[in-house]
Amino acid sequence: MAALRTAFHFRTSFNDRNSNSIPIFTSKTSLNFCNSTLARTLAHTVNTNSSCAVRRMYVLHALKHNREDCFVERNETALDMFVKWFQSIRDTFPGGRWWNLRDFEQNVDVSPSAAEPVTVLKALRKMWALVADEKWILYTAFGALIVAAVSEISMPGILAGSVFSAQNGEMLVFYQNSRLLIFLCFTSGICSGLRSGCFAVANMILVKRLRETLYSSLLLQDISFFDTVAVGDLTSRLSTDCQRLSHTVGNDIHLILRNILQGIGAFIALMTLSWPLALSSLVICCILSLIFLIYGQYQKKAALLAQNCVASSNEVAEETLSLMRTIRAYGTEKEEFQRFTQWIERLASVGMRESVAYGLWTLSFSTLYRSTQVLAVLFGGMSILSGHVSAEQLTKYVFYCEWLIYAAWRLQDSMSSLLQSLGACEKVFQLMHLPSSCEFLSKGVKLRRLTGCVDFVNVSFHYSSRKMVPILEYVNFSLKANEVVAIVGVSGSGKSSLINLLLGLYEPINGEIFVNGIPLGEMDIRWLRENMGYVGQEPHLFHTDVKSNISYGCPRSIGQEEIESAAKSAYAHEFISALPNGYDTIINDNLLSGGEKQRIAIARALLRDPIFLVFDEATSALDAESEGYIKEIIQSLKNDTERLRSIIIVSQRLSTIKAADRILVLNHGRVVEMDS
Repeated sequence: MAALRTAFHFRTSFNDRNSNSIPIFTSKTSLNFCNSTLARTLAHTVNTNSSCAVRRMYVLHALKHNREDCFVERNETALDMFVKWFQSIRDTFPGGRWWNLRDFEQNVDVSPSAAEPVTVLKALRKMWALVADEKWILYTAFGALIVAAVSEISMPGILAGSVFSAQNGEMLVFYQNSRLLIFLCFTSGICSGLRSGCFAVANMILVKRLRETLYSSLLLQDISFFDTVAVGDLTSRLSTDCQRLSHTVGNDIHLILRNILQGIGAFIALMTLSWPLALSSLVICCILSLIFLIYGQYQKKAALLAQNCVASSNEVAEETLSLMRTIRAYGTEKEEFQRFTQWIERLASVGMRESVAYGLWTLSFSTLYRSTQVLAVLFGGMSILSGHVSAEQLTKYVFYCEWLIYAAWRLQDSMSSLLQSLGACEKVFQLMHLPSSCEFLSKGVKLRRLTGCVDFVNVSFHYSSRKMVPILEYVNFSLKANEVVAIVGVSGSGKSSLINLLLGLYEPINGEIFVNGIPLGEMDIRWLRENMGYVGQEPHLFHTDVKSNISYGCPRSIGQEEIESAAKSAYAHEFISALPNGYDTIINDNLLSGGEKQRIAIARALLRDPIFLVFDEATSALDAESEGYIKEIIQSLKNDTERLRSIIIVSQRLSTIKAADRILVLNHGRVVEMDS
């Protein structure tokens, strides 16, 4: 029986089997293939014509094949559904494809990939090194922990003894046990409070120094490091990842130590009461530990992936919110929301698997924990019936058995939390121990008198993130003292890269840069930068007052008069004085225009009184009048005979490069022309 849309093809001439057929459709017709009305009608129609008797066989044959095809199709559909259902059930079982986290690893940036994985022991050693200066806090905490653990583990036996001594009328023993219980109660409470407080203080010190160490390590990296790592990822490591360790020492580590001591004490008490019964509890603890080893490794991996997803989502959010004007102008709010939710969905998928794994772990523990109670009653009851143990011994055994399993559970739960925190913060420990830039490790040459002579000899360069794209190729030119050189060229010709090499932000791949005849790599680059003034195309000001932005990075103490003098030289004093609080006004992105920001950056560079003054498209946001003032500044600096300066101007404006003594033309990373 089936409800199908069926087509029967009858030939126009039954005598010609090769002729075309006419399809007859029955839409949603109920076909009974055993005693079908349609079959009888068709058969009767065929029988009315004796010449068509043979053709009846073709109709019945078509109906038979149609019925068989329907049955086969129905069976295949049911089989496919069963196979899919079976595969989905198999994939969700532990060890199935649903638990595989490799797909998430492919979508998450886990750089630096070459870093060695951080084990639990290495992480604990690193954390100990961070709090090693406050050892007295940790020693006090460990001492209080031992006293509290011994006090707590002694109480169940004394409690059972007190109950049975009272039942037997042994008043002296009952009062002695009662006084001892009161003493242990106060001792345990005082030591537990001291333990928790000391570990909490140590934990705050750990997180503080962890963030300081990580931030210091990031500040000392090469500039090329920041070309390959997103800023949002690094800020996430500083905030979210470090926060994951906020309870590592305060909760996890000290609870692990406490439960180890209490578990050992409970097991020793069980062995003294009845070693056969104690072994049954030990077997269950071993099974729990085996399950935890599998679960702990999975949880650590899932926690690392979750933190990477958080870092990637923070990176997207930071980029989106910082470029909100561009996003609003192009109307791409929906696309940015989808980019963000993509990482949130991956985070939720990893978290779901981690939660299900935790549920399975809890299921295993609860089952084995209740099994221990049942075994304790069964074996203990049998031992009482056989006369091997007394009721008091069985009571103590039940108490200590409960304590052992509870300690095992808390131990493994704390270990789970510790592994989760360490797995999430593995990237933090890797970043903390990245090698610092060479400029902070070696001491270079400092010159007594620095002039403005620079020589580029066969300099070639490419960025580490784009090794196959040459930026500069065999560049040769000289910059003399008290000379103004303009560098021009189309976008992407290598102008800014040339300036970055002079500033020592990158090192050339081939060739050498000489300053006063000394290779740049042999000089103290930090000292050299103190004698440089740099103004970029898009100057970034800090969220602080105007005077702090002007005096930023100046190696000498600066007074208010010098700050105002530099601002006047950069023609910035007038608009700064018009601000609500003058030079004490806090700068934000919406307060100043692009040209005003550039003039503050120029004042910052002039305040340093540099030997090398670099303008990298510094006049691009200035009007014609302000640009004319900058040309006057350049000319006055050039006429200063007491301090020989070299000035480099990168610009596309003809009016700006007119002030240069020489013009250097770059094209595709090569010097193609040099004119005076």
